Amino acid sequence: MRSLLVAFVAVLALACSAPAVPRDTAAPPPLSEAPSLPSFVRAVAPAVVRITAHVPRNRPSVLTLGPTRIGAGVIFDPAGYALTVGYIVMDADTILVGLRDGQTVPARLVGMDLEHGLGILKLDGAGPWPTARLGDSRRVAVGDPTATLGVEESNELKVTTGSVQAIRSFAGYWEYSLDRAIIVAPANPAFGGSPLVNARGEVIGITSLRLGEPPHVNLAIPLEVFTEAREEVLKTGHLQPKGPRPWIGVYTVETSEGLAVAGGSPVGPAAEAGFQQGDLILRLNGEKVEGQEDFYRKLWKSRPGEELTILVLRENRFHAVKLRPIDRYKMLAPER
Repeated sequence: MRSLLVAFVAVLALACSAPAVPRDTAAPPPLSEAPSLPSFVRAVAPAVVRITAHVPRNRPSVLTLGPTRIGAGVIFDPAGYALTVGYIVMDADTILVGLRDGQTVPARLVGMDLEHGLGILKLDGAGPWPTARLGDSRRVAVGDPTATLGVEESNELKVTTGSVQAIRSFAGYWEYSLDRAIIVAPANPAFGGSPLVNARGEVIGITSLRLGEPPHVNLAIPLEVFTEAREEVLKTGHLQPKGPRPWIGVYTVETSEGLAVAGGSPVGPAAEAGFQQGDLILRLNGEKVEGQEDFYRKLWKSRPGEELTILVLRENRFHAVKLRPIDRYKMLAPER
């Protein structure tokens, strides 16, 4: 198990390294490639944006995500509301959005959905802004053709056409789980925040992760998780969290011996409670933990501030670790 944990920590360090500082483009990127793109891609391309987020160095997420982050997003309303993946804009105090015509405009964060991993921005200015149609991701099936519209650091569009490889649940080591995720191939190298588009030219997901060994696949967050939130954003101009999940900040990996602690957030309750790398998580409040997804289900039945007891096996001895999960939304920088 030790070798598995060492390999996991190495991958984690690579995944959490800080993005490069962006280089400003002196001229608008040409869209000369547009005629060669499928029509369903051309329908969405004008609404795809580059996002550059700057985060104060004293914010918690800088420790794993860095102070400068670059990714993509898509404008879904003429008033200038855009959707992206949450880790790009988390904790940001300055956000710049690059449009397809070369303009760069400021934007502000109006909402985070930490449970699913989405961020919602509002571009400065009345617009109207170019928009993409949002589709029904619940109708997506394995084998459906797709395109992932990424944006490179130079603000040039990076399009990858492919298909849906799987639709399945997904659990990540950082206390993250989706009941339904869209897996597509081939992977887009500029995947972070990139809209996933169906053959009707509708956005059906926001690309979040690159998974597996080469040739990689991409994971997209299905847009169905955003349907209700969209109406709230357009009505109120912001998104309020509903029943936030309790968070302890522990990283876990499944091994042949059980669910093992591989690390954790330095600012989370788990670090303060004294979890150690290699601890095997056996029980939560007396209930047996069967694996990573089961651990999350049991953890999320509790509430922020409620004391939990987690039984771990450490060096052949049992230890009862007590801690209180927190509301992670309260750690984020104030909305601007």
